[in-house]
Amino acid sequence: MRSQSADRPHPRDGVLKINAYVPGSDKANPNVKLYKLSSNETPIGPSPAAIDAYEQVAKNLAIYPDGSSSALRQAIAKAHGLNAQNILCSNGSDELLGLLANIYLGPGDEGIFTEHGFLVYKIQILAAGATPVVVPETDLCASVDAILDAVTERTKIVFLANPNNPTGTYVSDSEVRRLQENLPPNVLLVIDAAYAEYVRRNDYAAGIELVSANQNVVMTRTFSKIHGLAALRIGWMYAPEHVVDAVNRVRGPFNVNAAAIAAGAAAISDRAHVDKAIEHNETWLPKLTQAFENIGLKVTPSVGNFLLVHFPDDQSEKSAKAANEFLIDRGFVLRLVGAYGLPNALRMSVGTQEANQGVIVALTQFMKND
Repeated sequence: MRSQSADRPHPRDGVLKINAYVPGSDKANPNVKLYKLSSNETPIGPSPAAIDAYEQVAKNLAIYPDGSSSALRQAIAKAHGLNAQNILCSNGSDELLGLLANIYLGPGDEGIFTEHGFLVYKIQILAAGATPVVVPETDLCASVDAILDAVTERTKIVFLANPNNPTGTYVSDSEVRRLQENLPPNVLLVIDAAYAEYVRRNDYAAGIELVSANQNVVMTRTFSKIHGLAALRIGWMYAPEHVVDAVNRVRGPFNVNAAAIAAGAAAISDRAHVDKAIEHNETWLPKLTQAFENIGLKVTPSVGNFLLVHFPDDQSEKSAKAANEFLIDRGFVLRLVGAYGLPNALRMSVGTQEANQGVIVALTQFMKND
């Protein structure tokens, strides 16, 4: 009699331990206007120049894109003062996280991330057949000491979201440097800086200088947030040439489509549009924080384009789940973050003025209801 394992193909160890990633919802009461505030998308939208570039590509859809994304890499290099040879573009930064995990991890290896870090880290570590190691945070912020305490001979990669999603907290440049200096040189430090453009703190750095000065640091970025191109899925990394070489050997030959290349190059060149998005965020982040605190809610201080809002009692009518249902009925879709170990909180993207004011009014009513 054949064993059960021989009856059909089976995924390798670790794959079936993965809880599939669930994106932020876009469903609400169909009878009211929808305000999607669950995925940290920019309320400003994409640059008009990016839209124009995207539309021009429609004339050449039968032609494969440039496999090396040269125009996009050159535009990124110019915008940030980087060497294009150290830049690699991807189908969203999620693709890069997966490629790096699969290249540098295998069975018997360990990958480290913090307890409220991006869910994709654990998914990709498990998919690579490695062991995920979750370390505690301090006040919802990554702790360098906790990360270093978790490093063993089996550690091959450390994922650090900076700023972190969903908490909105960040690790200072000096602390990130201390982390790198104390990691073994064979451990890859991946700094996920998806929200870097929004940060307005003097002690923050996205990781560019750290990559330039070391052989075991990678910085990943995205066009899905401040550049407003989430639908096109554009990510990029700045890394030592040996890392770029390894990823180039594994990635798909045309992993960035032609529309993404054109629109991304135009978007990153439109500094005025980026500044507009920063200004909107700088206006509304403190306004929303103050408004929510005024009605008795706790808000984790955020440097991103979103807020983590904590509710008073997870066992009562004032829980995050109850608030979420109340908001959805009025068209406001926020993000439940129980999967991140935060069962009594909601994450809210900074939206348009209309959306932000609407959530303030709705939550004020929710907190007053007996």
